[in-house]
Amino acid sequence: MKDQKYYFGTGRRKTSIAQVRVFNGAGKFSIRKNDEFKEMSETLSGKLARPFELCNVVGKYDISVILSGGGTSSGVGAIILGISRALSKIDEEFEKTLKKEGMLTRDPREKERKKPGLRRARRAPQWAKR
Repeated sequence: MKDQKYYFGTGRRKTSIAQVRVFNGAGKFSIRKNDEFKEMSETLSGKLARPFELCNVVGKYDISVILSGGGTSSGVGAIILGISRALSKIDEEFEKTLKKEGMLTRDPREKERKKPGLRRARRAPQWAKR
């Protein structure tokens, strides 16, 4: 895999960052992360195949992912964005299809910072009359 030509895409979601490489191949997934990703639910692993299904290229590309930060759900979101960005570099038709389905849009929602005097970002201490 190291000497093969590949297409690269970076995906981000919440605090997860996924560096995705798409190779010509037989449809194998390789994810480097903690053990939590090996026990991924079937619904989340089914979401990873969605960009390939939209482009009608299921089983034609191998995926290599380096994932850092975040949890399972945000990791999947980051991987999907990375795969979509890499596929859009392969063919312009893929880009049009993925853009139409919203796969190339980065979800900007992040955790809000804690403010001074509050317990969390917006949670104030309980008010006491006396």
